[in-house]
Amino acid sequence: MPGERKPMRYGHSEGHTDVCFDDAGKYIVTCGSDGDVRIWESLDDDDPKSINVGEKVYSLALKNGKLVTAASNNTVQIHTFPEGDPDGILTRFTTNATHITYNRSGSRVAAGSSDFMVKVVEMYDSSQQKTLRGHTAPILSVTFDPKDEFLASASCDGSVAVWKIEEQTQVTSWPLLQKSNDVINAKSLCRLAWQPKAAKLLAIPVETTVQLYQRDSWAQVGTLSDDLGTQAINVVAWSPCGKFLAAGSIGGLLTVWDVESKLCVERQTHEKGYTVCGLAWHPLGGQIAYTDTEGCLGVLDGLSSSSSSSSTTAPASYNDLFDDDDDRPMDEGISEGTCSPAKNPGDEDDDDDLIPATGRARNRSAFLDDENSLDTGSLKQGLDKFVDDDDSAIVPPAAAAAPLWPVYDGPMPTPPQKAFQPGSTPAHLMHRFMMWNSVGIVRGYNDDQDNAIDVEFHDTAVHHAMHLTNSLGHTVADLSQEAVLLACPGTDELASKLQCLHFSSWDTNKEWMVDLPKGEDVQALCLGQGWAAAATSALILRLFSIGGVQRELFSLPGPVVCIAGHGEQLLVVYHRGTGFDGEQALGVQLLQFGQKRRQVIHGEPLPLSRKSHLSWLGFTAEGTPCFIDSEGVVRLLNRSLGNMWTPVCNTRDNCKGKSDHYWMVGVHENPQQLRCIPCKGSRYPPTLPRPAVAVLPFKLPLCQTTTEKGQMEEQYWRSVLLHNHYGFLSSSGYEIDEEGQSQAQKEQQELLMKMFALSCKLEREFRSVELAELMTQNVVTLAIRYASRSRRMALAQRLSDLALEKANQLQGEEPQEEEEEEPLQYTRRNTGSGLGRSGSAGGQNRVTNVLDSMMLSSKKPTALLSSSGSTGKLNKTPFLKPLAPRPKTKVQHNSVYVRHKSGFQLWLEDNRRIILADNPDLEETDVIKEAIGRFRTLSADDRCRKRSTGRLAHVDSNGRLVCQVCWMTFWW
Repeated sequence: MPGERKPMRYGHSEGHTDVCFDDAGKYIVTCGSDGDVRIWESLDDDDPKSINVGEKVYSLALKNGKLVTAASNNTVQIHTFPEGDPDGILTRFTTNATHITYNRSGSRVAAGSSDFMVKVVEMYDSSQQKTLRGHTAPILSVTFDPKDEFLASASCDGSVAVWKIEEQTQVTSWPLLQKSNDVINAKSLCRLAWQPKAAKLLAIPVETTVQLYQRDSWAQVGTLSDDLGTQAINVVAWSPCGKFLAAGSIGGLLTVWDVESKLCVERQTHEKGYTVCGLAWHPLGGQIAYTDTEGCLGVLDGLSSSSSSSSTTAPASYNDLFDDDDDRPMDEGISEGTCSPAKNPGDEDDDDDLIPATGRARNRSAFLDDENSLDTGSLKQGLDKFVDDDDSAIVPPAAAAAPLWPVYDGPMPTPPQKAFQPGSTPAHLMHRFMMWNSVGIVRGYNDDQDNAIDVEFHDTAVHHAMHLTNSLGHTVADLSQEAVLLACPGTDELASKLQCLHFSSWDTNKEWMVDLPKGEDVQALCLGQGWAAAATSALILRLFSIGGVQRELFSLPGPVVCIAGHGEQLLVVYHRGTGFDGEQALGVQLLQFGQKRRQVIHGEPLPLSRKSHLSWLGFTAEGTPCFIDSEGVVRLLNRSLGNMWTPVCNTRDNCKGKSDHYWMVGVHENPQQLRCIPCKGSRYPPTLPRPAVAVLPFKLPLCQTTTEKGQMEEQYWRSVLLHNHYGFLSSSGYEIDEEGQSQAQKEQQELLMKMFALSCKLEREFRSVELAELMTQNVVTLAIRYASRSRRMALAQRLSDLALEKANQLQGEEPQEEEEEEPLQYTRRNTGSGLGRSGSAGGQNRVTNVLDSMMLSSKKPTALLSSSGSTGKLNKTPFLKPLAPRPKTKVQHNSVYVRHKSGFQLWLEDNRRIILADNPDLEETDVIKEAIGRFRTLSADDRCRKRSTGRLAHVDSNGRLVCQVCWMTFWW
């Protein structure tokens, strides 16, 4: 019974939902906590009919053209179907009804409520009611005996009871469930289900199993379980023939058992792992509809229960996991068992249903090879001799034994994601976006009136809008400043075609078309600057010039997922292999065209969120690769960190509801913006009316961003990351906005200085030095001044050492670079005397900014702070006085010998005798304390005069004496 799980559709807002079919199976009817009932013609119905019946709807049932709903106004209402017109109130409770169900003929409705009561109401006369009292907690579910004699109910008091309807008495009760005080707090909804037609078995979900109880004797006759089911089962439903039982669990596992053999014949997992709270079989038995707690509707199709019997084949996606060739003697003489056709109510005694077994049956929920599948028809023939006349049987242990089947309990394979075009909506829609990017919008129309493509540009100066007849059936498109690229799949008669409208061409022939080889279809395409690319089903990526010249082609390592182009860059994402446990195994390649062609990223894994898939791929407006997964996490390529991917935003943080999403249309690094379209209750927007674009901010997922420290850290590293493109564009030969780059560096240094001041305030001096290491040399000067004025002498001394190291780094790196680029100029500069290096033309010093390791280019002067400034603000025309390198030996070269002692230590050496003369009885520790107190009373000017002996100072190139503690300047 291999089935196909179709993609789920959004139906209601998040919360409890329920689902059922109409009598003919033509419609799927759902309800949710938004108070609406929706009527779907199929899962692909884009415009289901909606009926509002209250603030919330907890349950619904449909039979004989009458729709009954349990609404939040404590009533059970009736509506006509499919018109949806109100048809009265069936019954009322003192609180809300939690579950309702029809009997087999549709003449009665049973309803359970949170007021502990169960009511059985006649449809033709709602005054004819029977009330079943006995539960001591809210009712979870109710179900009719198909013979209309008994009714079963489950309650939050932990019991499952069976009632005699006419006598309104309780026949039996089992304490099977976990107790709770309300339905919303119950571990499971415990949706009971009575076997149709024969009515011999009552199925009760208990924890991770389904227990089967026999009618009349009320004895447990079997248990259905699954080794892979680790969470409680929420709801069960019988197939119309009564041979199969489906169950939906809290963890999203959908399981179908063959009740006779107790074998699992179908197993599917919810695509998001959400709780299944609604389950219904199609009246013909080949389809199951289910809903989850997020308001989505799904369909499991292709079950073929009416024709494929009980063959225990594994799902198609798992059949190849095992190759079991061993022969089994029971494989001979296998017969096809079929689902019994419908019979008259009086023929139930002739039904051949489940053969109950004593005790708990051994779980056989294994993945079975088709050649070794045991058909339940043969098993049934072997068990017939144990059946008694009263249809109750005991199966000996020998008969219950079965051969050992191979069992796989590891992670499940994940269906591979299909190829898609970023910026487009699904291809099955009649009106859809074929492309929406920063250049314009391409819309596709395919209905009874028109089959066309409209191209609209955001900037009308690029090109006027175009209307194209889609006679070839194009399904994929891309748009750039130069052209529109279209592609259509191949058919039995025609090959797949690639069509380009080159509207930036200067000649009159602005269109070209290419036919792909037979059997090769275009699956993804993109446009760059002067080139186009198309990835095909033959695992080939073909390159074309924008004028139509075929260029290189190469093989892809796996099936393509999507591609994107920008300038001279091509980004390719493909399947590296089979993913497991909901994960996609994707690889990424980044190719760089131009004069030096190279592969920047060599097929490394693409990092996605857990159990997510790729939803958008592209480049920022500045040319940085970027992608978004289905969980809303935006990741940007960090070129300064070895081409690693850094999360920069989570669009889900801006969504108001769990079913809301943002559809990406563009990313900008300067200004820092994510351009998205908000989608209420869906993943993509409608074409009409034209949706509005919203702007979302970037935010790195750093820790403790609610604190002042965390906020400044996030701002700094976000600024560093989002301005890396300056270095990339400059190295690629593009002109960059030097003013914007300088402004970004200024903002980064200001943030570092603020974090430095905060660390000093919190007495985190070690952290302050770490922050100073990220500063430029002249900003370290400000930090030294700040530490000195804050009376943090040890910190100031360490920062002065750091400033000297940075000066050594500048003096050690710059000559090497100049020697490579300008050797003659370097020779002339080295002829000068002193530590200052005079410039070649205007005498301006050439200094390298050491802020970024990714931007070490010293081709242009970098703005730094003036060390003589007193305000500590950035200067537009700065001048940095070179610092002397720390000498390893005593060197006397236009400077005074530097001793590595703090200003306080020097002051103490000069004033120790005075302190001891005033206090001759002081110990050494007391002398230091007394000295600290006196030193703190001195002004900064007095402290520097004490140091003017030169033991903690040096002479700069202008002949001035500079204090190496506070960096104040004195003239001789």
